[in-house]
Amino acid sequence: MTTAIVKTKSRMSPLSLVYSAMFASLMMIGANITAFAPFLVVGGVPITLQTFFAILAGLFLGSRLGAISMTVYMFIGLVGAPVFAKFSGGFGSIISPNFGFVVSFILTAYIAGKIVEKNGKLHGYIIAALVAMVANYLIGTNWMYFAYKMWAAAPDAFSYKVAWIWMLPPLPKDIILAVLAGIFGHRMHKVLKVRR
Repeated sequence: MTTAIVKTKSRMSPLSLVYSAMFASLMMIGANITAFAPFLVVGGVPITLQTFFAILAGLFLGSRLGAISMTVYMFIGLVGAPVFAKFSGGFGSIISPNFGFVVSFILTAYIAGKIVEKNGKLHGYIIAALVAMVANYLIGTNWMYFAYKMWAAAPDAFSYKVAWIWMLPPLPKDIILAVLAGIFGHRMHKVLKVRR
């Protein structure tokens, strides 16, 4: 009896699969907004909407499904689909200095979802979004720095400080979008009553 209950609870519903696929698709779109605005690339770092959608996935789907949807997105790109920033993809993306951000989206969604599972109030959603955004920046920027230092061709005068300076242009956008994701995620959860 207990085993049957556990299996039922762990099985993803068709609606959960649809939501996960939807957020993986939104990540593909958000990754390539620079295709329409090429000036949104600073120091080799594309300014995208991926952080926004990764946070929203966690807020909307919860920690488990949010992380699954971001993992699906990552594997779609790794098998060769051009879904990463600047329509890139393939297993070789792992050595890209920007791949740390792709990895961080899984943790970003998980953290956002975990926090709102414990605090479902509006301020909890906003805090979750901002904390998840910080995790995204920490993992992505550190990966980028070590990639440039260890295997990628680092630009002249590149340093840890320069890596963080490159992150300043998208920072205001990501803070604003994180707050909006918190507000929107809270509103949509109340409207749709999504089961996490």
